Amino acid sequence: MVLKVFFPSCCSSAESGILIGRWISGQNSAVILAVVHFPFIPVQVKQYLSEVQRLTKVSVSVLGSWSNSKQEKEESLSEFLEDLGTIFSHEPWIQISKEGNSKFWSCSTLQKHSNNPKEEEIILVYYDQRKVMLSHLHPPLDTATSADHEADDASKLSAIFDTVAKSKTLFMTDRYDDGPIKLTHWQSDGVEASIIVELMKQASVPACMLLTFLLSLISGICRSRVLKFWPLSFLWSKLSTCEQLGHRLQHLQVISSNKKAQTQTQLMRKANIFVSLLIDVALGILLMSWLYRKNRIGHLADTLIPVADHVAEELQDLLQWLMGAPAGLKMNRALDQVLGRFFLYHIHLWISYIHLMSPFIEMILWYVGLSACLGLTVALCILSDIIALLTFHIYCFYVYGARLYCLKIYGLSSLWRLFRGKKWNVLRQRVDSCSYDLDQLFIGTLLFTILLFLLPTTALYYLVFTLLRLLVVIVQGLIHLLVDLIDSLPLYSIILRLCRSYRLAAGVKFRVLEQQDGKPLRLLMQINPLSYDSVVQTYRLPTYSCYPKDSWTSLCKKLFLGELIYPWKHKGEKQD
Repeated sequence: MVLKVFFPSCCSSAESGILIGRWISGQNSAVILAVVHFPFIPVQVKQYLSEVQRLTKVSVSVLGSWSNSKQEKEESLSEFLEDLGTIFSHEPWIQISKEGNSKFWSCSTLQKHSNNPKEEEIILVYYDQRKVMLSHLHPPLDTATSADHEADDASKLSAIFDTVAKSKTLFMTDRYDDGPIKLTHWQSDGVEASIIVELMKQASVPACMLLTFLLSLISGICRSRVLKFWPLSFLWSKLSTCEQLGHRLQHLQVISSNKKAQTQTQLMRKANIFVSLLIDVALGILLMSWLYRKNRIGHLADTLIPVADHVAEELQDLLQWLMGAPAGLKMNRALDQVLGRFFLYHIHLWISYIHLMSPFIEMILWYVGLSACLGLTVALCILSDIIALLTFHIYCFYVYGARLYCLKIYGLSSLWRLFRGKKWNVLRQRVDSCSYDLDQLFIGTLLFTILLFLLPTTALYYLVFTLLRLLVVIVQGLIHLLVDLIDSLPLYSIILRLCRSYRLAAGVKFRVLEQQDGKPLRLLMQINPLSYDSVVQTYRLPTYSCYPKDSWTSLCKKLFLGELIYPWKHKGEKQD
């Protein structure tokens, strides 16, 4: 049977002593955590290990002895190391020795209480204790398709990583402590600490308390009955800016919560939200500083009115073209003139509204620019809402054309069923047979003929305004895709993967250091970092969908039947 001994590389130069760690019987493995140096009192060692075991909930014990001598090992030392196995009584008792400057180590086991002691093959695996302790081992993402042996290997590695990670209390003692026990581990030369980090932790407590109070006050206002009345509730549920502000408010509540993260996933989620908010606000402040330099707000306001006039003129030219013979098509002149004049009157109203608002546009843009300090995503959502308001006349044209086209399509389909002796059963939601008299068939024929000959004119207007509406929807969709990207991208995890890849472990790999007959096989365990795709997939933050998710088939069906395509945010549709 193969015995695997995981030995920390930081202890390879430690002085002689005893090995303490955890024995994993199911894997026939020993995880060495530290070396206790000579001299020591066994009773004190046992008391210390009991205290560590109580704090860490890890079954830490003395696993064997460690000998590091630049001279030949003395016989008395050999007998003393063997006697330690009787005092601490661990089965098997592991003996590791490093003799002189030899690159090969000797490793053996003693089983005094076994009736049939068998010589075991030993594999000595070196690992970086600090990296293993700070890393988080991720399970395979495709667990449904992974093989059973891969899941078993992941569970074995997880036991080793958890053993080292939970033993932080053991690593809090360094060589400068005046205790009776001297240890060697990754922090033996001095416990890692940062005065700046500790000061920030202390300063963050009152800041978080104040932020929590303000957020609870804002949340109470948002949940008040005032926002439930019709105009405010409609705007709050339809405007992208309100949805984004509510989403960021939830993020601030998560960050300022005094509840400690219980798992690594919750901790990473808090860190990702914090970094996302920080970068979002930083980009928003940069945008705001750029807008208020060199009077760019005034130039933007002076450009907005001519652009709106130019768009209105182009729409007027388009309607004049449709009222004639567009592309040589023969249209119903009476309906064509009615629809064209109806839409021209709407454009006239829109131009009057824009010129009425022109004196206040610069002031509105000046105050809107200040909202960029809330974050780049809020500024982008405001831009999307401004585009929706500026193109409201195009949306009205699209709704008028879609409703008229939809009415004719459903009328023609109903009259087509009349010719075939069918009707739509509303209660049963199916098509049933039905008998019609001569008058009903005559009236149906007249209506069918009228709707059929008026359909090309209506369809042409519907097609033109649908294309214009889709152009506006595509622009808004690109803006909201950028907002969702900023909201959902786990920036902290990506930075952590870039700077300290060992913190996000996908697995391990082993490299053979030395191999010789009669000597234990020496391997070096190295951490395989998680790929960037897996990092994004694992730690991606939930976002709120901007548009209802329709398939291309459903979208084409809606366009053909004249059903409205709503680009607004739907409150409560949370996408993971």
